[in-house]
Amino acid sequence: MKIAYVRVSSINQNEARQVEALEKYGIERWYTEKISDKDANRPKLLEMLEYVREGDTIHIHDLSRLARSTADLLVIVDLLTKKGVHLVSNKENIDSSTPTGKLMLTMIGAINEFERTNILERTREGIAIAKRKGVYKGRNPSQTLGLNMNPKQ
Repeated sequence: MKIAYVRVSSINQNEARQVEALEKYGIERWYTEKISDKDANRPKLLEMLEYVREGDTIHIHDLSRLARSTADLLVIVDLLTKKGVHLVSNKENIDSSTPTGKLMLTMIGAINEFERTNILERTREGIAIAKRKGVYKGRNPSQTLGLNMNPKQ
């Protein structure tokens, strides 16, 4: 069975780009969620990992949609391998059923984690500078059911 996992990080983001990129594979079952990958409890990911069977292929748009850290990615790939399930990443053109695909999966996972760590480090540095200058006001409040949850405004 051809299965797709699509994830965007927030409710405000749109998954259409990923869905469109994966439609060419003739996906038979879709798992879609809007949740940050920082949250280890991703219900649709867990549901999909439980559902897949030997011979299935999971299609993702890119590796960052499945996991941010190399360790998490390798755990997921190991689980899929033990179940006899292949992973295909559209953007990186990786197929875990091949030796080259397995190697590339590990390398790109490490690069993604490195990139994410650098982004977080630059963000922290920028916030620290802004705080010292007195211009940092914190994160913008998120909207919940259209209610303003920030009493300061």
